[in-house]
Amino acid sequence: MKIITKKEKFFEETLKLISERGFKATTMRDIAERMNFEVANIYNYIESKDALLENYLFDMLIEFTSYLDNIVTSSYSPVEKLKLVISRHVQYTAIKPYEISLFVNEWRNLNGPKLKEFEEMRMSYMQKVEKLIMEGIENGELRHMNTEFTTFMIFSSMRWLFNMVINEKEKINPIEMEKQLMDFIFKGIERK
Repeated sequence: MKIITKKEKFFEETLKLISERGFKATTMRDIAERMNFEVANIYNYIESKDALLENYLFDMLIEFTSYLDNIVTSSYSPVEKLKLVISRHVQYTAIKPYEISLFVNEWRNLNGPKLKEFEEMRMSYMQKVEKLIMEGIENGELRHMNTEFTTFMIFSSMRWLFNMVINEKEKINPIEMEKQLMDFIFKGIERK
């Protein structure tokens, strides 16, 4: 059994609270109450609520982008690459649903240049996935379709998986969740 440190517990509970109430509605006082300590103690863990958001969002996006770049440069076929991308999203969601909740719901709360930077990185990520779809169409693995629409539909299908993990009364098998999502997506886009 893994022992959870105070710092790990702080971040876990903070992410849960933000997921429950939303980023804007969660105050430093709310976090302190959840942790049963004074507001001043929060600053031992984070510089600010905005810094917490920024760090989580950029760390996740950088991690996903790095993984995607390795997939894109691999020798796998476009469909195999796309399946690896989807698998990564599902597995990450199963392990870190509150981080994904933050990623899905709260990125618009970034401030100024950080919001623009995040949007550009996010769009670049989606364009790389769209390129995989284009390559799959070109080599005959995928049927002819609007690639931008297909890209958005794939991401939309994955976007809310964290809700199943967070809200599920029974433990969800991430392998089964991945299989069902793959079947759903690829039965619609694979060439028959």
